[in-house]
Amino acid sequence: MTIKQFEYKPLAHFSYAIISDGQMALVDPQRDPQQYYSYAEENNAKIVAVFETHPHADFVSSHLQIHKECGATLYASKKMGAGYAHKSFDDGSEITIGKATFKAINTPGHSPDSITIVASENNETALFNGDTLFVGDVGRPDLRENVGHMTAKREELAKAMYHSIQNKFNDLPDNALVFPAHGAGSLCGKGMSADATSSTLGNERMGNWAFKKQTEAEFVSHLLDSQPFIPHYFGYNVDINKEGAEILQKSISTIPVKLNVSEVEKDAVIIDVRAAADFKKSHLPGSFNIMAISDNAQFETWLGSIVRPEEDYYLVVNSSEEIQKILNRVAKIGYEKNLKAVMTLAKTEMESSAELPLEDFRNNTEKYTIIDIRNDGEVADGKFFESALAIPLHRLRESISEIPQDKPIIVHCAAGFRSAAGSSIIDKSIDKVPVYDLGENIKDFK
Repeated sequence: MTIKQFEYKPLAHFSYAIISDGQMALVDPQRDPQQYYSYAEENNAKIVAVFETHPHADFVSSHLQIHKECGATLYASKKMGAGYAHKSFDDGSEITIGKATFKAINTPGHSPDSITIVASENNETALFNGDTLFVGDVGRPDLRENVGHMTAKREELAKAMYHSIQNKFNDLPDNALVFPAHGAGSLCGKGMSADATSSTLGNERMGNWAFKKQTEAEFVSHLLDSQPFIPHYFGYNVDINKEGAEILQKSISTIPVKLNVSEVEKDAVIIDVRAAADFKKSHLPGSFNIMAISDNAQFETWLGSIVRPEEDYYLVVNSSEEIQKILNRVAKIGYEKNLKAVMTLAKTEMESSAELPLEDFRNNTEKYTIIDIRNDGEVADGKFFESALAIPLHRLRESISEIPQDKPIIVHCAAGFRSAAGSSIIDKSIDKVPVYDLGENIKDFK
């Protein structure tokens, strides 16, 4: 049994391929299945099965596309109420792929329909836990109160998670490998290890807080406390994954491309993915600057946190060469559906951002309204400016009325990535005073 872990860093997502005797199974595949196809070809293996540990909230899975293109059988819990052809895989289910045995364990907690896949061959056991058990943590229980076939209150799921951790893994050996669907940086949990992408059950029993001796009430209290924010797109992705997404290339092939654009309709939602410096020099009026300038930037998370799934929007890229890559990134969260066009800008004079008066701000912070757009947990750990008004980026569009307009406005985050988006959002709605992005200069005030 050979196990390959695939990582998509912007969403801190792990998916897996398991090969045994020329047959290959996949667990929780990301939207573009090409890497799995290439891996199968490299190893002369046939993809015969795809396991979905639950309907994911933070990314769109390619399980249905893989079924259509490879004929692979899809496996998921009957509790999911999946809208695609599949075989139920729950407590007591067992199948053989190659020489490996795959069993299901129902492990509710993150969602009511979560399962853990137990794969074994010879003396090796591997657990594919989805969002149930992470390295150092367990999955958050507050994402399924209003979406999906099965809904459940967070308190109920937190209690279910307690019993999953306390009882469901007891018969498994310490040397069983633990392969989670996410690592540090994912919003599907709050305390995953930043140092490891996999573990063993023995290590988790010793070091993971969830396995420590505690009452159900103590466990629930800890699990519900200080979970990250929930982006707008999470419920939308649960519903997509429950039904199965369209084939990727078909889904993005009809999106219009417009080159050398100098204007769009008034009040359109425009997402400009270029570097902050380029955006500040020239951009379409009212644009939001959500940068996608590196393969690791959390572009998808912030696109799905700032733009709602039902909103039409445009994308601005630096050049036509970037179009295919950005479309693939948008599709990872299913946001190609309402994308009206991908555009490059004309080489004409457009709107520019106000130039930051850094020295004046450094010497006279009281002359400015300071907006801290970091998340609640970050602000709770300490402010950079005592007078700052804290409004997290994911709530900013809905909170513009809370911002005073009697002084120039300075926007900051922790490192500069989010403040580019935040300042552009405020700038679209406020005309009475200038709006400045403190950007990477925040390091001088830490």
